[in-house]
Amino acid sequence: MMSSHASQSQDRFSTTRWSMVMQLVDKDSPLARDALGDLAQRYWYPVYAFVRRRGQPPATAEQVTRDLLRRLVNENEGTQPIASRHYRSYLLDRVHALLDLSWTAGASEPDAPGSEFPAPTDLERRFLRDHIAPSSPEQAFQRSFALVVLQRTLRRLRNEAADTGRADMCRALEPFLARDPESGDYERIAIQLRTRKVTLILALKRLRQRLRELAALELSDTVSSADDLASEQDALLSILGELTA
Repeated sequence: MMSSHASQSQDRFSTTRWSMVMQLVDKDSPLARDALGDLAQRYWYPVYAFVRRRGQPPATAEQVTRDLLRRLVNENEGTQPIASRHYRSYLLDRVHALLDLSWTAGASEPDAPGSEFPAPTDLERRFLRDHIAPSSPEQAFQRSFALVVLQRTLRRLRNEAADTGRADMCRALEPFLARDPESGDYERIAIQLRTRKVTLILALKRLRQRLRELAALELSDTVSSADDLASEQDALLSILGELTA
């Protein structure tokens, strides 16, 4: 008999975005198609970074990305099960496949289906900031995917802090979410916020824990099981470790 914990875990992952996307084998699954559209819009940046690192100029990279999103949402095979266990792998496979088809400019017209997904306004600025060091297209994709997860997770953490009246403390402690404070940092912030050092120590511990929980929630949308979530968490930590090395 399945334990209540296992049952709850199964129920949780049956309703993630990626679990619904894998239902695209059912052509009459609007929830699945909406879920794929949501994920595609969410992860514009990794595809854009991949294409830019392949040597394409910004305008072409944006057009390739938009065309890929259109194909994902409107031209999915529908009768073929999706084999990828992670959305991250699926997205990388699809952009590889699109470019291997000798994609050419003009493939995606301005009024083509999929144009309803507007490009983020800061794609090129982010690319130039995040990808100064030489890297392969695949490395650029993985790095950008991890950065999107981190960005969305931090936004949720900040919003929660603001809702509970702790925005100033969260902002002050945010630089130490990934590294330990140096000598004098706690004292400086305690004076700034008019609080005690021990309060800051406990607050940072809670923020780090909540960051991990929110990252798991963010990643859970891109997998279909608890085991896959664990592997994606490991992959994310590995990528982020390379970023801070």
